[in-house]
Amino acid sequence: MIKIIYPDKKPSIKTEDGKETVFCIIRKRWVLLTPEEWVRQNFLLYLTETLSYPASLIAVEKQLMLGDVKKRFDIVVYGKDMKPFMIVECKEMNVPLTESVLQQVLRYNINIQAEYLIITNGSDCFIFYKNGPVLEPVEKMPQSI
Repeated sequence: MIKIIYPDKKPSIKTEDGKETVFCIIRKRWVLLTPEEWVRQNFLLYLTETLSYPASLIAVEKQLMLGDVKKRFDIVVYGKDMKPFMIVECKEMNVPLTESVLQQVLRYNINIQAEYLIITNGSDCFIFYKNGPVLEPVEKMPQSI
């Protein structure tokens, strides 16, 4: 497990029609602020502000097909070659990062084929490198893409 050092910058939040919304720096629009969205937006700031990942190489909540089932991944970071580099599955803070969460990101990665798989609930964060059929735990965030 790694410790995430979040930047001082915080997501922009406002109340709209009686509901709290947060500005997504990647989608460039206001979205409903849920506990999972809070984790996703803070992790996006960590990627862009702390690690300097280019926002132009990050996709958020895009649809993918698993057989006949439509799913949405949380975050995919692409390399400069536009191949998926990292997939991130976000859970709300009170959700433990269990084997089933890892299995979820592994299922999504069947289609995505990213090198790095990350699961986070905002406080805990596990990173794995996909070396062929083997998942190797990683102790720090990849610094360059």
